[in-house]
Amino acid sequence: MGAGLGKKGSNIGERTAMIKLPQSLGELRRSRWSEERIKGRSVRQEMRENALACLEKCASLFPGIHGYDDTVIPQIVNAILSRHNFILLGLRGQAKSRILRSLVNFLDLEIPVLAGCEINDNPYRPICRACRERLEQEGDEAPVAWMSREQRYVEKLATPDVTMADIVGDVDPIRAARGGRDLADELTIHYGLLPRANRGIFAINELPDLAGKIQVGLFNIMQEGDVQIKGYPLRLPLDVLVVFTANPEDYTARGKIITPLKDRIGSEIRTHYPATIDEAMAITAQEAWTERNGSRRIRVPGYMREWVEEIAFLARDDKKIDKRSGVSQRLSITSLEDALSSAEQRAARNREPVAVVGPADLYAAIPSMTGKFELEYEGELRGAEAIAKDLVRTAAGKVFTRHLGDADFAPVVQWFETGGELKLPMQGGSEERVGALRRVACLFDHLDRLGVRPKDEPALQAAAAEFILEGLWAHKRISRSEERGFHAAERRAEAREANARPRRQYN
Repeated sequence: MGAGLGKKGSNIGERTAMIKLPQSLGELRRSRWSEERIKGRSVRQEMRENALACLEKCASLFPGIHGYDDTVIPQIVNAILSRHNFILLGLRGQAKSRILRSLVNFLDLEIPVLAGCEINDNPYRPICRACRERLEQEGDEAPVAWMSREQRYVEKLATPDVTMADIVGDVDPIRAARGGRDLADELTIHYGLLPRANRGIFAINELPDLAGKIQVGLFNIMQEGDVQIKGYPLRLPLDVLVVFTANPEDYTARGKIITPLKDRIGSEIRTHYPATIDEAMAITAQEAWTERNGSRRIRVPGYMREWVEEIAFLARDDKKIDKRSGVSQRLSITSLEDALSSAEQRAARNREPVAVVGPADLYAAIPSMTGKFELEYEGELRGAEAIAKDLVRTAAGKVFTRHLGDADFAPVVQWFETGGELKLPMQGGSEERVGALRRVACLFDHLDRLGVRPKDEPALQAAAAEFILEGLWAHKRISRSEERGFHAAERRAEAREANARPRRQYN
């Protein structure tokens, strides 16, 4: 990514092998890191300049973030260009934390700080007393250290037990005793996370869980720069970008964020789940562990990837699933990984060189789905596993319609209606499964629509043929049970038997 890299020589964070970084304040003054360049440039201004440079170069601003190019990312860029603190509102699994951690790419590659300073003081403008006294004693000989962009990001997960000492700081009695100082002396302070994020980014995840008195301390620092530690009034003009994440239900309904803090947050940006199957597939392909080590080849057909994503889309709209908690993209990621492991296990048992994910593997992955959603009352009555199976079946029908909706499967259905039944062995080899599936009339005639050719591996053919049967079952054209496997639809079988019975004659 190009964030933080402006035109050549324009970014103080650029570093080349030919440049020796200054190691003292005197060397710094004589270098291209001039006082005017560093002293008057806040972290928000720094991010603004680097963001504009990226936009001019058409660089990817948030690599690895999919589906937000026309919605969330432009709003975040606006907040950065406006030099706003901002909050990301969204349900779980919407890449909020990843976005916050990606903000470091808008920082310079490195900045000079006074060596040993707890709060990363600017060598030209220190704000802590210890560094001011040090400069008075050492002058241009004061050592300078270099801080990378990754070190300038501080993150805290908000929990009810977080204290003001964790965020802002506290008096350290041991430090006071060793130095022979009064507890009211500024030099006895042990700084918290927020001061230690000085000249960088301070992120708080799940802001509503933070106690109200801690939030008061936050907005005071954000705007006025004043903080009180154990009754000691301390003026601490921090240079920091403060960003938050929260669940929108907590933010709006529970009202756990105090009004003065909401007023001081410059921009409120709402995240969302992927809008299309293609976006969801791109996220899952990026995050799921599908490149397994070993000699066995791994194949995940495209229709199976679509099937996995369709399950998540259906779950987000299902009335039996709590929409307030959301259905994370992790459902698709873990389901695909689990299904792949099932295929890998079957291939290993049968000593096959390729493992292909098929419908049976997706059902085997149901344990990785049931923990990814919260149920409403109606859902609790049915149970998470039953709902997951319903989602898998319904999703199969949607993908089947997309690829095979206009195909003629009357011969296949007729084969079952004339008494045919098929139960596939879960751990059977590919050759065995293909042999069983070929008994079904005309079943293999439409595999090309799923991208499978007659010369492809038996595992690919078996997976595609089984998917067709799953689709027909989803559309209720055939039936399936644990005991009998695939068989004729019950209603059609009853109607056929009724038609076969001799009709009674009446005079």
